[in-house]
Amino acid sequence: MSELPIRAVSPDVCVAAQLTPDAMAELARAGFRSVINNRPDFEHGPDQPTNAAIEAAARAAGLEYRFLPVSGGYQSPQEIAAFAALLGELPRPILAFCRSGARSARLFAAASAI
Repeated sequence: MSELPIRAVSPDVCVAAQLTPDAMAELARAGFRSVINNRPDFEHGPDQPTNAAIEAAARAAGLEYRFLPVSGGYQSPQEIAAFAALLGELPRPILAFCRSGARSARLFAAASAI
């Protein structure tokens, strides 16, 4: 999976920078079972893939998919709790992504501390 910018934050949770719909089949082949999109639609402009396009590709690849868009600068206690709930309900391994992977990693760290 050298083409995908994936970083492990635990044995069964990874984070990544922005992914495209085409990456969903590759994630499924790599053994991931769930994807969490933490990036709001059009955060970086109209060229960013939309949640709907990524979700359709993820589901077509057999992945569970959730959209939890959060700001890059601040994640609220409610957003952290929602991320923790997703970690508890989704089949693992899970991949969470955002623009660079940093906010997904922060969400994981904060949710793990709950």
